Amino acid sequence: MSKPAFKFPEFEPGSVWLVGAGPGDPGLLTLHAAEAIQRADVIVYDALVSQSVLDLTPGETTLESAGKRGGTPSPKQADITLRLIQLAREGKRVLRLKGGDPFVFGRGGEEALGLVAAGIPFRIVPGITAGIGGLAYAGIPATHRDTNHIVTLVTGHDASGEIAGIDWEALARGSQVLVLYMALKHLSEIRARLLSGGRRPEEPLAVVRQATTQDQQVLVTTLGDCIDDVAEAGIQPPALVVLGEVVRLREGLDWLSALDGRALNPDPLATPFKSSD
Repeated sequence: MSKPAFKFPEFEPGSVWLVGAGPGDPGLLTLHAAEAIQRADVIVYDALVSQSVLDLTPGETTLESAGKRGGTPSPKQADITLRLIQLAREGKRVLRLKGGDPFVFGRGGEEALGLVAAGIPFRIVPGITAGIGGLAYAGIPATHRDTNHIVTLVTGHDASGEIAGIDWEALARGSQVLVLYMALKHLSEIRARLLSGGRRPEEPLAVVRQATTQDQQVLVTTLGDCIDDVAEAGIQPPALVVLGEVVRLREGLDWLSALDGRALNPDPLATPFKSSD
């Protein structure tokens, strides 16, 4: 059976592609993303784009870091958008490479609207967001019919960098599974808000650091114990936090550990929960 013909869209000079690089593993790039990396004149990339993805860049392509990382000196968002506009007006094929998906806590919408205002043509290339792909590499499904029919992706801080603008108590009551991005800085206060909203201290919680990369680290704990356990493990950003009964499924779905010989539990929900691997 012959394969159907597939034609990539033209990456025109003077245009900007906002592309999701996925959570880290270069094998998770979309075909459009991989092709764009090969054809771009300039790649403006975020701090969360993995080195293994950047290593795919041709030698003649210019790489510019626009890394934004909480707690460290970072380019201002307005300056990043202006740089994209400037490069496009110079006739460059500009690839704005963002970790995960540009439209999931990636500020891709802000950059795209800036391009619209400047009259710059652009294309959006979705990527696998860490809250889905990162959990899958940790053996934790975002949904499972025996545990949840709702999953909520939440940023660990609002536009001000704090958590005051997020109704954590409502989230605690309304969603069976919470996937928290950028939450480590405020985890203690988030935990207090979730407990106040009715979540149980013994509810399973996992922290996934450097998801999908060779340095991936997974900590399985509980909402009540997470602060002490994260500190003891020395986990630093970037990391995801997932709260809910789906965390228990890691005992049966930790496929990466199974490749190294770990025996998996075929019925993890029927087994008493363990808060450490």
